[in-house]
Amino acid sequence: MPCAALNGMGGGVGELGARHVAPVLAPRIVTQFELIEFAESPQRFHGRELLDTAEPHVWWNRLTEPALVLGSTQRVEHVVDETACAEASIEIVRRRSGGGAVLLIPGEVVWFDVILPTGAVAGLGGDVHAPMLWLGERLGHFLAPLIDGETTVKGPGMVSTPWSTLICFDGFGPGEVLVDGRKLVGISQRRTRAASRLQCCWYRSYDPARLVELLDAVGRPAVEELAPVATLDHDDVRSVLSGFARSL
Repeated sequence: MPCAALNGMGGGVGELGARHVAPVLAPRIVTQFELIEFAESPQRFHGRELLDTAEPHVWWNRLTEPALVLGSTQRVEHVVDETACAEASIEIVRRRSGGGAVLLIPGEVVWFDVILPTGAVAGLGGDVHAPMLWLGERLGHFLAPLIDGETTVKGPGMVSTPWSTLICFDGFGPGEVLVDGRKLVGISQRRTRAASRLQCCWYRSYDPARLVELLDAVGRPAVEELAPVATLDHDDVRSVLSGFARSL
């Protein structure tokens, strides 16, 4: 199924002219990204530091335990029902990239980070969204043949809903991959001087009620208010991600 760019949605701040900013560092040549596998808790995985000598990698974490992962600006006391999480044995984790909450259950989600060294790809410049758009375009084209539906990639700017600041998969951001208008791959980003860490997630199966019941009862949405989410349940995730790494 062909993959198309989805531009002009929303009105993100600073999206005009962003790709014309001159690169800070001289471009370097990346011959291939390498798939690196981890099997650890979301807390440990999110705590991994980017080295000053960051290499072009795709980090895939085969989750060993469940977690409710919050965006960098979300506060536990404003977002989470801590009692519900404790009773369900769900760890509460804060990632260093932005966005809303994501529920990670082993076997039900694919989580991987693309480590893009600064200057590794020519033409990205200083635009904070450029690495996400670069990644999303490549990810959308790679996944399209595996998907039964129309695959599109969100262009610059945000598409927000009443719940998208709370729940990651309720809105669309730059570079994110959609299937028939539903989000399939969410992307958030942490940047250092050495690299961009592009954190990506898609669901193999998705039950929004399980996420909602872990959120603070004051101000949480009803399940029927949330946007539908696309899923991709491939039999061999390792082969998909290794093939994607080679395609970059």
